[in-house]
Amino acid sequence: MRKLITALVVVCALAVAAAIGIPAATGLVQQAQAALNPCPKAAPVMVGDITVPRGPVAGYCQSQLVNAAQIMRAAEARGIGTHTQAVGVMTAMGESKLRNISYGDEAGPDSRGIFQQRDNGAWGTLADRMNPYIASVNFYAKLTSIPGWRTMPPTELAHAVQGNADAGYYEKYWTRAQEVVAALTPTSSTPSSTTSSTPSAAPAG
Repeated sequence: MRKLITALVVVCALAVAAAIGIPAATGLVQQAQAALNPCPKAAPVMVGDITVPRGPVAGYCQSQLVNAAQIMRAAEARGIGTHTQAVGVMTAMGESKLRNISYGDEAGPDSRGIFQQRDNGAWGTLADRMNPYIASVNFYAKLTSIPGWRTMPPTELAHAVQGNADAGYYEKYWTRAQEVVAALTPTSSTPSSTTSSTPSAAPAG
């Protein structure tokens, strides 16, 4: 902790120096910020038309953000806008921390993938459940079959798809999911719906 505080103090001092025009400070600030970045070094990668950075974005690194991008692509393929893309990302944050998990848990020993989908015939084969894009396609197929999905609060909609024991479980991930979707949405894209930081306020379009 002491080392982290010291490093932050150094970064702040260098940032001030850079702001007042000390030439060497800018490069040192960049080096110090890179050293503090918890994500592995990585060049940006493309997932469809989405540029995925090293991260962190909302606390998630590139390998997790790639899975978020696959969720967004699957939603976009169904003509779904950024609000409901964020519902999918929120759900995967709650189920797997945006990791493609190859094991289950006590609640579902047969659960797999970014959505921890069960081996009950509803989510395809094991290969389907372990493929982030196909798992997302199947997630949105179920989501859009739910009556009222366009207007349901995000956590309730996620619960209706996943059947989590706690209907409010996903709500704590909502703001971060919106942040990730906003960061990954191509700047040339025009969102097809309005996003909101209030879970129940925006239509799920």
